[in-house]
Amino acid sequence: MLILRAAWLLLGLMLGAPLAHAANVKVGIDVLEEKEFDQLKGMRVGLITNATGIDSHGVSTVDVLRKAPGVKLVALFGPEHGVYGSDWAGEYVKSSTDAHTGLPVYSLYGPTNKPTPDMLKGIDVLVYDIQDIGCRSYTYISTLGLAMEAAGEAGIKFYVLDRPNPLNGNRVEGMMLDPRFRSFTCEWNIPYVYGLTPGELAYMIAKSPGWIKKTPKLTIVPMVGWYRSMYWEDTGLLWVPTSPHIPTAETALHYVSTGLLGEAGGICNGVGYTTPFAVFGHASFDSFALTDQFNQLQLPGVLFEPVTFKPFYQVFKDQLINGSQIYYTDRDKVNLTNLAVQILYRTYHAPGTKMFHASANGDSGPDAFDHVAGTDELRLALQSGKTPEEIITSWQPGLAAFREARRPYLLYGERPKSDAGN
Repeated sequence: MLILRAAWLLLGLMLGAPLAHAANVKVGIDVLEEKEFDQLKGMRVGLITNATGIDSHGVSTVDVLRKAPGVKLVALFGPEHGVYGSDWAGEYVKSSTDAHTGLPVYSLYGPTNKPTPDMLKGIDVLVYDIQDIGCRSYTYISTLGLAMEAAGEAGIKFYVLDRPNPLNGNRVEGMMLDPRFRSFTCEWNIPYVYGLTPGELAYMIAKSPGWIKKTPKLTIVPMVGWYRSMYWEDTGLLWVPTSPHIPTAETALHYVSTGLLGEAGGICNGVGYTTPFAVFGHASFDSFALTDQFNQLQLPGVLFEPVTFKPFYQVFKDQLINGSQIYYTDRDKVNLTNLAVQILYRTYHAPGTKMFHASANGDSGPDAFDHVAGTDELRLALQSGKTPEEIITSWQPGLAAFREARRPYLLYGERPKSDAGN
């Protein structure tokens, strides 16, 4: 069935025809379209989106709303990486005029992370449609909440066109946010992996006292056919890279496992090569010995293979890196943040790696790592010699409390048993 679906999509692309609705899941823009945009008719719309904002036919939400009868799309707002997802991580995104539509594009990444009153003049409703990856340090969810706050302060409506969480909706892992390290990289009091869709998180942000200064009139346009246990391939939806280094849905899992290595510095995590976040290594390592070391841990749901590679760019450019590649043999069994701690612990204690001196982004000292982790406890625990097991155990009370706290905001359940084979 998957082969037939892929062939059908490819044929449609080759012929230039609209894609058939092969998806098992209808995302928010599909649902809005089916209801003939009745909720937005007569409104002037500002759209927060990027290249991931597409319907299940592959049509851009920008174009869908431009052609929607009775709807006036008047402005676009771009998060980190820009409206087309082409800008590098951490790179200032400039406001501009969109060449495709002629609409103004307001940057929400750089000096301005939150829509200003001037940006919102003449707008009746902000619509958010961005595919996320389910990890707290990915800044789209910061944009989501701050834009909600701006809409509340301006007295305009806010709509979230919901999308799947590619890590699935049951995965809740890692360290909670320490309020001392709240920043645009880690805005919300949620774990590193939080198991919510954008719509569910928006609901939690709106209803949690003190998270934002002013709550807008919020509407979530929910998906149809999505269940919490789903991974991306279960949805039948097209994956559009969410940023330059998240080319596939599986990379979202890898980002959790090795993303913090880039901020710790000293270790290559594949950024700059063809397998971003899927590998880790160092010029001084023995690929086979490293791989044996990790496989001997017998971590549930994961396998390691030796790899040698040479990055094309970033701080390890043109260096021969010896390391391991990560393969998920059972994603339901693997705990991604536990895996991340095992990798951090063993690479930190490996000779010559010099972690926490400078990040892969050129930031100096441990500050970059702590702000992406949302706490300094992880770094301090590693530096003080605490074992991965001790670190992971310390997270459990916070995770248990969060699982209970998020319960009222869950919009989706598990797949009914009668649908299990479909």
